[in-house]
Amino acid sequence: MQQLNKVYFIGAGPGDPDLLTVKATKILQKAEVVITDRLVNEDILQEYVPFSAQVIAVGKQGGSNASTPQQEINELLVEKATLHQHVVRLKGGDTSIFSNILDELIALHASGIAYEIIPGITALSGAAAYTGIPLTAREYTTGVRILTYYKSTAIAPDAWRELANMKDTLVLYMSVTALPEVVNKLLQYGADGTTPFVVVEQATTPNQYVYSATLQQYNSELPKEDFISPSLVIIGKVAGLYRQFAWLPNNKERVPYFTSLDTLTELFNDIKNGNNVSRA
Repeated sequence: MQQLNKVYFIGAGPGDPDLLTVKATKILQKAEVVITDRLVNEDILQEYVPFSAQVIAVGKQGGSNASTPQQEINELLVEKATLHQHVVRLKGGDTSIFSNILDELIALHASGIAYEIIPGITALSGAAAYTGIPLTAREYTTGVRILTYYKSTAIAPDAWRELANMKDTLVLYMSVTALPEVVNKLLQYGADGTTPFVVVEQATTPNQYVYSATLQQYNSELPKEDFISPSLVIIGKVAGLYRQFAWLPNNKERVPYFTSLDTLTELFNDIKNGNNVSRA
């Protein structure tokens, strides 16, 4: 019986290639097409994706003209899935957290294309583990809230007031450019200025760098340098445990680990052709 064409949504994890799941490696090894985001470790592509496979970069990056519109990604998935049995949609972190997977599922479902979803280690769990911060801990927090904040994000005053009580650990994705506003809002609505938080740059990679401060310290003296993408923010009492339980040395060179979108397609072609690739 002939196997149906299928799209496999795979979470590649937060950066360390050894955090890829066993199931993900098995599927990648039989992929005919891999449609990948920017925040995927290229070692994964080198080790697990066949040289015969077509690798297509469709990531998004703020300020880059190379970012691929979501509608184009949807159409590409449908196009490739009509021609190939094993199409992989490779996403950084997990497949279901701030990954636009819903748009892609709708497109495949509307076209009658089969799919399977393989979870990955999330950026938040990777960042917490590689900084020694337990996201939940008795007498520290009652839970975890996963958020993102853009300038256009509408958060009502009552919601800010609830967030500011800091009963839950707050984890913010893709929010470092708006961090001054986030901190100001939390303090404005009653957050304790001594509440600790960390910004984890490029979590789980050799270039991981952690900035640690309290809300009031940050509000009084903003960091001189911008945070490098991807960066994750963890706010709450548990963030204060970083200094006690951190086990990975802080990389103070502050250089990008992931390749920019502007050069990613050329890099993937080099990988496919078996050329030696090194980071700048």
